[in-house]
Amino acid sequence: MYKIIGTDGRQYGPIGAEEVRRWLAAHRVTAQTLVQTEGSSDWKPLGAFPELISQTGNVPPRIASPPLSIATRASNKIAAGIFGIVFGGFGVHKFILGYTGAGGIMLAVSLCGILTCGLLWPAWVVMHVIGIIEGILYLTKSDEEFVRIYVDGRKEWF
Repeated sequence: MYKIIGTDGRQYGPIGAEEVRRWLAAHRVTAQTLVQTEGSSDWKPLGAFPELISQTGNVPPRIASPPLSIATRASNKIAAGIFGIVFGGFGVHKFILGYTGAGGIMLAVSLCGILTCGLLWPAWVVMHVIGIIEGILYLTKSDEEFVRIYVDGRKEWF
């Protein structure tokens, strides 16, 4: 038995697998329709239940999400640029863009430079210079170029 959350947000069921297949054939449900099996507390999309799809041969239609605009995809550009200039040595701008590995490297090198009481201060300086350069690069690129290079291309350094 299954419970289903309809497009109206209401919960239906419990209903049997055959009824779910009829709804699928009638296009009353899609691959994204949330389904809960009896005895479970987890809701999963209908597409995750091959036993409901394979017997009828019908594949529920996929609802394509609209493409995100360039401005939306470049929404982190200004924050990353400013943090790159101000706190660049600590890799904050890298974390903003989702580059946790590169951000962790910058943070670790900067902290080592600080915690060694000046013995490794050149490493700290280098990390800050890199952060400043990258912040300026982010801010001087158009939104399209920023998305192409840093969001789609995932370019982590310079």
